[in-house]
Parts: sequence; C-alpha cells; structure tokens
Amino acid sequence: MQGLVVCFCSPSCYDVQQGRYTWEIFARRGHLKKLLTLSEGEFQNDSDSCVSFHPDDFVGADAVVVDLQDAGARYFAPTLSVFRLMRMLDGMGPDIPSLYIVDHLNPAGRIVEGTMPGGSKGGPFPKTCHRHGLTLGELCYLYQHEIDYKGPLHVISALAQGGTELLPWAIPPAADIPGLFTCDVYSGSYLWRKTNISVAEGTARPYEYFGAPFIKNEAVPVPEGAILRPCAFVPAQGRYAGQVCRGYQTLLMPGAAYHSLGHTLQLMRYFKGRYPEFELADDFARTLADDTLLGFVEGRGDWPSVREYLKVEEQKWVRKARKYTLYENNPYRIK
Repeated sequence: MQGLVVCFCSPSCYDVQQGRYTWEIFARRGHLKKLLTLSEGEFQNDSDSCVSFHPDDFVGADAVVVDLQDAGARYFAPTLSVFRLMRMLDGMGPDIPSLYIVDHLNPAGRIVEGTMPGGSKGGPFPKTCHRHGLTLGELCYLYQHEIDYKGPLHVISALAQGGTELLPWAIPPAADIPGLFTCDVYSGSYLWRKTNISVAEGTARPYEYFGAPFIKNEAVPVPEGAILRPCAFVPAQGRYAGQVCRGYQTLLMPGAAYHSLGHTLQLMRYFKGRYPEFELADDFARTLADDTLLGFVEGRGDWPSVREYLKVEEQKWVRKARKYTLYENNPYRIK
C-alpha cells in the first residue's frame, strides 16, 4: 500500500509473529499520516464513548486502515465508531480515501440475540441485532449497503492471519471486556449501564457481575444454561465506586445455550417490581430501541409472548445478516 494512511486501531492489532502493531507498518515506511485510537491508555476505555472523527484528519489520505476487535453487540463503542467513521468519510465526496478493514473472528460467535432498532424510541445505532453474530468486516459490508457508502471498501479476511498463537480474546477488545466469557453476556449485561445497577466496573469480571447497594441476595429468575451466584463486590468506577454492592455473578454452563439479552430483560422486570429504588436511565429506551421489549421491562405483556416475538425478529435478522457473511458458518438464533 502506497501513499498516506490513517489508522484507526485498538491494542488487538498487535501481530505476535512480527512483534509490531498494524500502524507500525506504515509508520516505519513513512506513510502514516495519523493514528486514531480508542484512548490514550488501553485500560481507560469507556464502552459508552465513541471516537470523534474530523474530516481534516483524513484530507490528503490515500487510505484508512481499521484494525479493531469487535465484541459482538451493536452498542460496542469501537464498532459503532466505525459506523460513524464510514458516514463521515462518505461525506468527503470525490476525495474519499479507500477504506481497509482488517477482519477478526467474533469472540461472541455466530449466535444472534434481540431485534433491529425500531419503534417510536429509535436509536443512534445501525440496523443490526443486539447480538449480531457478524465480524467487523461483515458489518462494514452491511453498513455500506445501509448508508449507500460510495467509497472503495476492502476487507482483509480473518482467515488471512494464519499461524497466530493468540485466541480472539487474548488481547481484550476493550478495558472492560477482559475475559473469555465476557462477550457471551455483554449483549444483555451492557444494558445494566443504562440503569442504576452496577456492572462491576473496575473489577476482575465486569458484566459477568452486576448488583447495587440496595439489592438483596435472594432467588431471582434464572434460565437454562446459566447459574447466578449470589455475591458482593466493590466497583472501582461508576455510580457506586468504592461502595459494597450485593448482586450476582453469571456463570455459564459448558456447552449450554444462554440468551443474555432475554435473561437481562427478565431480571430487569423482576427488579422493577421488587425494588422501588431500581431506575432506568433516560437513554435506556434509546439504547434498547424496541418498544415491545421496553414494555416488557416496564411490566406489560408476559415472557412467553416476548420470547416468541424475539424468535420472529431474530430470524428476520438471520436472513438479513446472511447476505453479508464472508465465512462458511452463518449467524443463527438460539432455539
């Protein structure tokens, strides 16, 4: 690749065989125009914070290289930042640089959960499912179609990285997604951030733990495929930083199917009826972006009806997503 390059990278762009980051390829050749990262320190990233892009950073660039690890949910800020990057680049007209996406396997796998944004609440998200089951490269092809992206788009296959000794989760996609199972619960547990329940920010297992000072360790709804272990933790960040929170750790059963979004919605409805202190944030509805699911959390309807609704909507997304898959296995819903 010749000419000037803008790189948008995360720590996951490290090549263990070459002992260097993707952006260093261009820096050593004198082709790096600008490096855009998630944060100054890789352990300071906030999953609610998207990167801000300015067209001036891209004027004169011949190419933009994106090398990020997605976490499998539509509200993951780094991936949402790529969507916003493509919208910004699309406005550059004939000077739009070529966009290269270095693809990675999705650590959340091909499982699909939830619905596409809709209803009166809308949402600042692309039309993807809560847990989409696609890779970043596949998502970008979908984004290309959704916004009628006019610039050149190239995806470097995840299969082209043969020989790596690292598993997809070895380098965390973000500071608050540290472990193998975090992405399996993230599609539902992220929504706790839009309530006054802590997701154990700054602990060893954010999103796997959740709780608050007003929670009592008692029996709560638990679906097949998971165990909720009553526990207590002290978050280092967020609303209850330094305070003891009582709550639960989500333990996933080996090989079992677990619908994180559905379980989280059931727990929220239970908490709303059980604890007067439980609150939904002002932007909860916008993040959930589905009036039917919101109504269930607020006490309307029953779970069997919502479950059937989810089945239909997830199958719609599976049909849509398959148009953009680049690899042999396709997204699928939990049956």
